[in-house]
Amino acid sequence: MRSLLFVPADSRRKFEKASMSKADALILDLEDSVAPAMKAEARELLGSLLAAPRRQKLFVRVNALETGLVPLDLAAVMPGRPDGIVLPKCSGPDAVRQLGHYLDVGEACQDASGAQVGSTRILAIVTETAESVRALAACSYANVSPRLWGMMWGGEDLTASLGASPNNGGVSYREPIRLARNLCLIAAAAAGVEAIDAVAPDIDNLHAIAVEAQEARRDGFSGKAIIHPTHVEPVHAAFTPAPEEVAWALRVCEAFASQPDAGVLRLDGKMVDKPHLRAAERIFGQTNWPASA
Repeated sequence: MRSLLFVPADSRRKFEKASMSKADALILDLEDSVAPAMKAEARELLGSLLAAPRRQKLFVRVNALETGLVPLDLAAVMPGRPDGIVLPKCSGPDAVRQLGHYLDVGEACQDASGAQVGSTRILAIVTETAESVRALAACSYANVSPRLWGMMWGGEDLTASLGASPNNGGVSYREPIRLARNLCLIAAAAAGVEAIDAVAPDIDNLHAIAVEAQEARRDGFSGKAIIHPTHVEPVHAAFTPAPEEVAWALRVCEAFASQPDAGVLRLDGKMVDKPHLRAAERIFGQTNWPASA
């Protein structure tokens, strides 16, 4: 999925507006965008939002595990069979396992209504605290759970966790934040799951959105989280392969198909090998958006 649009779970109006956008997925947010006093009301509203006809994949960001609110959140949303759950402030692989156990119970309770056990995916936000970043460097998320679909990084909460000054806009991050971004990308690749780039908080700076998305795709991220429908177009433009990329990928795949035993080939006067073939196959995967969760 190229774009995952955050939507406050306590606003039907914003949900309906987001649903009309071309975002590949919506993330209905029960965490930061919902005030503590409104969380119970938001859970109730979520039931009807999840029951509405779907134009996109629907994920729900629950509250952090340490708040103790996740069982309440899941009890409210699992009857609506969300496509995935976004886990904020993920402290490490054990947190993914714990959420997976909760989902096992939630899906089992819904089994009579046709819910497929194991179908709810997990998208873990893995850089929001210093502890989370340390876990990225020390632990592997590989094989932690078959539910783990992707890993996302975020800079705003990490900045506060580090005691750093807020980012003052622009299109660049300070080194500690870039370290977290890069560790998320590498950890996701090592685990064989999707890497999702962080939101850009400057809503009206579409140039910054475009630059971040272009850099993210260049570096290996498969999609980007966004916070406004106007961000969809520049993100989709960045993550959609250009015609010349598709043409190159086609030539690479055809060359290896014609010589299946070859490890290295000459194409357009350059050497291409199996890593180029994997890159070509990834480009073809990106031409079939929106990808399924």
